[in-house]
Amino acid sequence: MLSNLRSLTSPQRNAVIASFLGWTLDAFDFFILVFVIKYVAEEFGTDISRVTIALTLTLATRPLGALIFGYAADRFGRRPTLMVNILLYSALEFASGFAPTLTVLIILRALYGIAMGGEWGVGASLTMETIPAKTRGLVSGLLQAGYPAGYLLASLAFFLLFPLVGWRGMFMIGALPALVVFYVRSNIDESPVFLARRQKPDRSALWRTLRRHVGLVLCC
Repeated sequence: MLSNLRSLTSPQRNAVIASFLGWTLDAFDFFILVFVIKYVAEEFGTDISRVTIALTLTLATRPLGALIFGYAADRFGRRPTLMVNILLYSALEFASGFAPTLTVLIILRALYGIAMGGEWGVGASLTMETIPAKTRGLVSGLLQAGYPAGYLLASLAFFLLFPLVGWRGMFMIGALPALVVFYVRSNIDESPVFLARRQKPDRSALWRTLRRHVGLVLCC
């Protein structure tokens, strides 16, 4: 099992690392609000149930983000779309720390949900299309482990830093994932599958795939 991972080339390992970090830090940003929700409610003079609207909308808008960024990845490439996606959710996380009202915060978190929804599909596509078939099962599990890792990082950051920076500062710290973009830009190649398909575009391929695997799509 580990020998399969060791057999990855440097570009393939970099793709796995970038996708893992993107997904981990996506979760980190999401769970920041979960930990500070009580303090947000106190500052805006409302109850926690109203602030949870921000969490609800974050999750509700994720499917929209998956569609938007999935289309962009097919149109413009996995690599640039992943960079834009990470920059966007990092910027929205940072902006959340400056929200003057609860309404503004809710709007920012809804937009964040769109960006959040795009990360997994784009990052996973880039990775799975880059690595050999024999490693895809193991790597897919590794990538999924990024989400609880992000939850753990958020809890540690809250424990260590919240007393120093408050809830607004926690959102500003959540902008750090933007640094991953520099790693992607410097170390990640475009998906070979995308590059090959760009030479022979087939616009009907998406619909054929959806029709053929409609049950699997619905289950996912």
